[in-house]
Amino acid sequence: MARLLARQRVQNPALRAGCRRGRRRTQCPRRRLLAEALPLLTVVLFTAPAFPQDLIGFHPDRVAAQRDMEERADAWIASEELLEWNRGMTPRPHHAGSPQAEANARWMVERFREWGFEAEIETYHVLFPTPRRRSLTLLEPTRFEASLIEEPAAGDDTAETAVAEGLPPFNAFSADGDVTGELVYVNRGIPADYDVLERLGIDVRGKIVIARYGGSWRGIKPKVAFERGAVGCLIFNDPGDDGYSQGAGYPDGSFKHPSAVQRGSVLDLPLRPGDPLTPMRGATEDATRLERGDAETLMQIPVLPISWLDAQPLLEALGGVTAPADWRGGLPITYRIGPGPARVRLQLEFDWSLAPAHNVIARLPGSERPDQWILRGNHHDAWVIGARDPISGLIGLLAEAQAVGRLAREGHRPRRTIVYAAWDAEEPGLLGSTEWAEHHADELREHAAVYINSDSNSRGFLRAGGSHALETLVNQVANDVEDPQTGVSVGERLRASRRARGSSAEYQRLRASDRLRISALGSGSDYSPFLQHLGVSSLNVGYGGESSGGEYHTAFDTFDFYRRFVDPGAVYGAALARTGLRLTLRLANADVLPFEFGTTAATVGRYVDEVVELAASERDRLERESELVRSGDFRLAADPTRPFVEPEAREPAPYLNFAPLRNAHDRLVRAAKSADESLASAARSGDDAVQEQLDQLVVGSERLLTRDDGLPGRPWFRHHLYSPGLYTGYGVKTLPGVREAIEQGEWDRAQAQIDIAAAVLDEFAEQLKRMARATESREP
Repeated sequence: MARLLARQRVQNPALRAGCRRGRRRTQCPRRRLLAEALPLLTVVLFTAPAFPQDLIGFHPDRVAAQRDMEERADAWIASEELLEWNRGMTPRPHHAGSPQAEANARWMVERFREWGFEAEIETYHVLFPTPRRRSLTLLEPTRFEASLIEEPAAGDDTAETAVAEGLPPFNAFSADGDVTGELVYVNRGIPADYDVLERLGIDVRGKIVIARYGGSWRGIKPKVAFERGAVGCLIFNDPGDDGYSQGAGYPDGSFKHPSAVQRGSVLDLPLRPGDPLTPMRGATEDATRLERGDAETLMQIPVLPISWLDAQPLLEALGGVTAPADWRGGLPITYRIGPGPARVRLQLEFDWSLAPAHNVIARLPGSERPDQWILRGNHHDAWVIGARDPISGLIGLLAEAQAVGRLAREGHRPRRTIVYAAWDAEEPGLLGSTEWAEHHADELREHAAVYINSDSNSRGFLRAGGSHALETLVNQVANDVEDPQTGVSVGERLRASRRARGSSAEYQRLRASDRLRISALGSGSDYSPFLQHLGVSSLNVGYGGESSGGEYHTAFDTFDFYRRFVDPGAVYGAALARTGLRLTLRLANADVLPFEFGTTAATVGRYVDEVVELAASERDRLERESELVRSGDFRLAADPTRPFVEPEAREPAPYLNFAPLRNAHDRLVRAAKSADESLASAARSGDDAVQEQLDQLVVGSERLLTRDDGLPGRPWFRHHLYSPGLYTGYGVKTLPGVREAIEQGEWDRAQAQIDIAAAVLDEFAEQLKRMARATESREP
């Protein structure tokens, strides 16, 4: 940290005199300058809150002690130890149900107990189908039998073990099937690609489609294929995306070699994650289970991932029109769409057994407010070896927990209870975390204050997303963690990156304010059951962006790959540990939970503006396309030598009434300002009764952004501010009920969802008003 502050003084000589290192860093003029914030024009003029000079949520007299404790813990986090933990947990495959997964869980329980935690394994019994038979044959115009083998990389002994002992390339929750049909290339296999096919007069009904990875989460590709009538789906990694077009293949470089394959789940995650057979309840041994045929999240057609080595002969055999320019990848072929003359047979059969999912749960009871829980999690299962995904993030969590335990043993027990979790069976569909959250739902609704998640971690920049009331906390932590490559704070480095590489608007915004915006969360990791189902305020944090490669979900995500290409020296694993430590301990020790709702209000204002603009752009698009159809311009502009199907004119879109949403946001802005003043006052007051009352109101606030009946057609997803999209998978949709109704042209539903979203925001604002009243009633 001394090196970080020295670098700041050199960069701004005017600050040298005031930035002398001392116990109270808030005396530094540079830190006081961070209090500037950019005015945000929403429905009303609202200024995003300035950074507090002291730690948010803390009495000023307790700030120095908190910072000193964090710096002591920093010194105990050793990158060398993280490396050894990674090596020790990745000698062989540790997918859900494997012996190594159980061994890793037991090893972690022993470590947590050594560090002073109450630790145990909670096991759930989840559906996890594994391959019995995989066969792919090109029948016409020539015969080719796909090898479906991922060859080990030369010189990496663990990769050889991965291929010999691990599960072969497959997509979990694919349907069984023996299907034959003409082949059609569908680019990324997302809805927009099928719109292109429709205009070309190409119908995929009764056919097998082949799609390349990218453009959306993998499970969307067979889902859309099934909806369009296809009987099977193949997915391949194109070398233009993460192969030789990007760099040398492993082991010479970090990108995919010819036979490498990305595995992954195709469970219908946008419908709900978790065990398909036990919706809304934990998959305990004696749980009531659905019949497999009644499980709505299982894929309906067979789907198989293949290497580009196996994909190239299939694509070369296609005829028909040449694919559009943006559909062409990096293979040395002419990309054609088909259908035919390529005809393929796909045969898949799975073992549909249950597998044990061993969650590691470690508790450190709080000294003063034990009924408020700060949860911190990272999964431990992998598709194969998983040195990067997930162990690179897990070792950061372990180092953080070790330091927290040592602090507690030395007399610095956290005020609130801290719960660490290492989730199993995340890869098949967030199974371990979802089953635990559903099983303990009543306890979590009562006690869970915040959930902090991490996953894969690598060299690069801080990445943070989640509940926007935690944005100020994230900014303050980012200012206090040193970037291991540059010596400045990770916040300063991220600001520099966004100014240098972001949009002009982002550059101007960060010139006016140092506030880093955190992203909204969709899905794809273990925060989902906490945030989007239970309404627990959540964060997802990690580092990345400077270690590109093609190892994701392949057999060469090994320790050797990790130490060479992902995080040499595990220095960003240590940075994650120091980041997680500050987030966790500040949440656990603050006088009042460190939330700031003005940022939530400002963020909601941007989301409201976006859906208003979306409705206008959709209305303009429909009007323009209908006019082009009526005028005949579509037909005249088409190439007469190529197939073309003219779209039909559509009914004009109605004007939606956004006034309820605008008015609800206006009320939220005012309520947030009063709530933030109340929280700041309570933190300074030392009044334990008021602080605990406010804590309870803060904990309940995120719950009020959920509704018991959930989103339309998706009752498991209850959050009305953040949700994964139906056709984006991992990608977030904000104000999802409104946004997706507009995107799908369901205007009556859109208006109903506007009214629902407005009611949700009003309930949330009422909770913020209760926070304001909590301190008003104590004023003399």
